[in-house]
Amino acid sequence: MNVKTKKIASMAASIALFAGVAHAETTITVANWLPPSHPLVSDVIVPMTEQITEATGGEVVANILPAPLGPPAAHFDFAVNGVADITFGVQGYNAGRFKTTNIAEIPFIGDSAEATSVAYWRTWDAMLKDAGEYDGVKVLAVFTHGPGEIFLKEGDATSVDLLKGQKLRVGGGIVHEVASTLGAVPVEGPSSKAYELLSQGVADGILFPYESVNFFKLIPQLDVGVSVPGGLYNTSFYIVMNQAKYDSFSPEIQAAIDSVTGEHLARMAGQMWDTVDAAGLAAMDGEIEVTPATDEQLAAWKESLQPVIDEKIAQVSESGVDGQAAYEMFIAEVAAESAGK
Repeated sequence: MNVKTKKIASMAASIALFAGVAHAETTITVANWLPPSHPLVSDVIVPMTEQITEATGGEVVANILPAPLGPPAAHFDFAVNGVADITFGVQGYNAGRFKTTNIAEIPFIGDSAEATSVAYWRTWDAMLKDAGEYDGVKVLAVFTHGPGEIFLKEGDATSVDLLKGQKLRVGGGIVHEVASTLGAVPVEGPSSKAYELLSQGVADGILFPYESVNFFKLIPQLDVGVSVPGGLYNTSFYIVMNQAKYDSFSPEIQAAIDSVTGEHLARMAGQMWDTVDAAGLAAMDGEIEVTPATDEQLAAWKESLQPVIDEKIAQVSESGVDGQAAYEMFIAEVAAESAGK
């Protein structure tokens, strides 16, 4: 090979190497509306992006945006429209848009976020996705936080009428109906405003998982806690990718992304919630007296909330899937996962 030929070959190799490097540096944007210190970001979203990079051999890297692109409720459409490649959020922030989330948010379903999240993903993948609510995105995970419990400034923790007349801060989803059905006065407001609502007397209490009471620094505002077996509610979350972006990847890259999302990601999110819930409950020691709901309370609340549960299951059926069958699958999967823990 003469010198000229060697130079041409060397240049060709360099071009090929450069093209390979450029391909390896495909960057996807991840929208974020929470503080970087929130465990959903630090312990789920960040590890997810790292695992995607590792699974794809460095061909896909993620850039988590440093500032919100808009309010939390807008993030699902950010993924649909390609404003960001990956977004996450709470389906309940988009009132009336998602009916299948009812399955995961109804009362008394489970004490472990890991169990409910894995069960939720399996039920969604087997049945709920047929409703077509996530057209335009590739669903990377659906999951729940830990069981929602009762926290008040004051009250008789053993009373069946504990919540009657109490002004409770609530978020989106079924929790509003749960609160009102049990006699409380729902006060709408984002989680970030919970401290303000409690400290200014706008709210007398809150329905929250242990983690959130601790993270939003609400412990000094509250004295009474009641833990409800299975929770009074759960909140459904999503992590989604723009469908066109996902489709732009090779089948091998898609398979790599799939290997670290889906049930794997749902389980990771559930494990995170269980861990931070345990830490949140520990932080309440000596500050908030948390007692289990009495048998009388539980019986009364289950009777009162059964019509709400029935209505929510019926609404799932309105989306085109068998709501009762999905509910039964979900509960069975929660039981199976819980038994294995």
